[in-house]
Amino acid sequence: MPMHISAKVDYAMRALVELAASDAPLLRTEYLAQSQGIPASFLERILSELRRAGIVASQRGAHGGYRLDRLASEISVADVFRAVDGPLAEVRGDRPEASSYVGPAEGLREVWVAVRASLRSVLEEVSIEQIARNELPESVRELTREPGAWLRR
Repeated sequence: MPMHISAKVDYAMRALVELAASDAPLLRTEYLAQSQGIPASFLERILSELRRAGIVASQRGAHGGYRLDRLASEISVADVFRAVDGPLAEVRGDRPEASSYVGPAEGLREVWVAVRASLRSVLEEVSIEQIARNELPESVRELTREPGAWLRR
């Protein structure tokens, strides 16, 4: 089960960090798209998903745009994943704990649950605010210092 960070999640995170770092009350989609190099039409769809999830709010009109709907410190990376991509981990489209195996494969269920727990330990701990301020939790920074963390395997 390789960890896949979709373009939707990447773009959503970049837009949210831009919103968190801004002093402006609202930012237009075009500004967010241009500042982060994101296709505007794709970003508009992502922002709609984030709005439905209660992460951003929008205002229409000539002076309209988007803003965070919660404090940046209250929006975790996991919240963003779930809003645009669904659950953090699935096994054949189901929750890991819903999987069942027989014989020697019985231990797989616990492995899949542990994978989800591992993802949560990072994604739920890091907030949009921490990213915008480049103040990641030390536990996350430690993971990036592990031997092989930056190697593709």
